[in-house]
Amino acid sequence: MTTRPASHAGSWYSGDIGRLSAELDQYLAQVPLTVDSQPMPIPGARIIISPHAGYTYCADTAAWAYKALDLTKAKRIFLLGPSHTLHLPGCALTGHAKYATPLGDLVVDTETVNELQATGKFDTIPRHTDEQEHSLEQQCPYIYKMVSLHFNDPAQYPTIIPVMVGNTSADREKAYGKLFAPYLADPTSIFVVSSDFCHWGERFQYTYYIPNNPTSEVLRNGGGYSLRKRRDSNPTDPPIHKSIDKLDRSSMDAIEGGTHDEFLDNLKKTDNTVCGRHPIGVVMAAIEELKKAGKVPFGHGDFKFIQYSRSDDVVDIGGSSVSYASAYAVL
Repeated sequence: MTTRPASHAGSWYSGDIGRLSAELDQYLAQVPLTVDSQPMPIPGARIIISPHAGYTYCADTAAWAYKALDLTKAKRIFLLGPSHTLHLPGCALTGHAKYATPLGDLVVDTETVNELQATGKFDTIPRHTDEQEHSLEQQCPYIYKMVSLHFNDPAQYPTIIPVMVGNTSADREKAYGKLFAPYLADPTSIFVVSSDFCHWGERFQYTYYIPNNPTSEVLRNGGGYSLRKRRDSNPTDPPIHKSIDKLDRSSMDAIEGGTHDEFLDNLKKTDNTVCGRHPIGVVMAAIEELKKAGKVPFGHGDFKFIQYSRSDDVVDIGGSSVSYASAYAVL
């Protein structure tokens, strides 16, 4: 019965319980009480997309997703994040019984983990990889904060099911979507998807740029091209950060469209470096399964993005930035 330590506390976010709690309260307080004319939390919002960078960069954006999350009926929280440290063709589940945070421990739903393992479709996350990976851990303080605000008794806190999603193919995402669909259909299940968006700059080996007035050649090649220091001057029509905005908006539009294949087509066209593309794809595939089975009410099941930010507004080819976005979906 092991506990995964909060290995990034004190670096990626504060390890001090009082300071961390106050910071999260402050970020949540800055989010409006209503979004799209609906009160927060959004009734029925059981799925969110939230960023996972250091809190100084993205915790204010993540607060929008968590404040939208409806925990009224929550009994278990599926936490899906990408692998930054392990090559993984499928999905893997934690071997720990708890995930520690400076605020308190989150209990792993070992019964559900065992059910998923019994399908033969999941690996177990190696312990050192589990502790190195930040995409799952970065969500845990926010999850603990939110459940502590919604439930008076720690014995009633929802359990968690941490899932590391590897470099899955389209077919594998659809297959995992079918596996997760019955859990997603359960009104007591919450799904938290951990993802940053565009990682732009030469240090990320991604410098895609969309000009406002592309030449016919650029249009033939998808509407954009990669910037190079020795070849290109700093573009101004639009500035680089406006182009990054276009890239991310096109990916977010594809996600909001609700079609798994449409999202994959967008990524194929732009190769946008959305690091959580695979967990997003798995959850979109699960939602599609429920739609096909007629288990999603009309007008529900599609993501809605409510906040977007970047670590920097890049204007120079030598610059870099990471994008962050928060979204929810109602089931």
